[in-house]
Amino acid sequence: MTSQLAAALQTGSVWFRVAAISGATAVGLSAYGAHGFKPKDPYYMEVFRRANNLHLVHSLLLAIAPSTKRPWLVGGLTLAGITLFSGTCYNIALREEKKWVQLAPMGGFALMAAWLALAL
Repeated sequence: MTSQLAAALQTGSVWFRVAAISGATAVGLSAYGAHGFKPKDPYYMEVFRRANNLHLVHSLLLAIAPSTKRPWLVGGLTLAGITLFSGTCYNIALREEKKWVQLAPMGGFALMAAWLALAL
């Protein structure tokens, strides 16, 4: 890891950009879910909505990561959680198959750990 990247992760400046990209992606996926996504089974629409809701909410946690004592920990756990939980749920919904379902709980635990990291 370069020293500039390490410094950015430590100070948290990179997390504002990550939050902006994550939030914009969540809003775009929300629009797709509302207007373009037509699963055969309504169960997958619920999975998509849950993924999108948690994706958008946790994009806000990414945005506050720079103001925490350990921005790299809060940001890293949040990004891992969004990727593992929401990413897995998006994949399940869009493919209409539960092949990778076991990854979602790991993402949920990462998101819980991110919130708890605020207390450190």
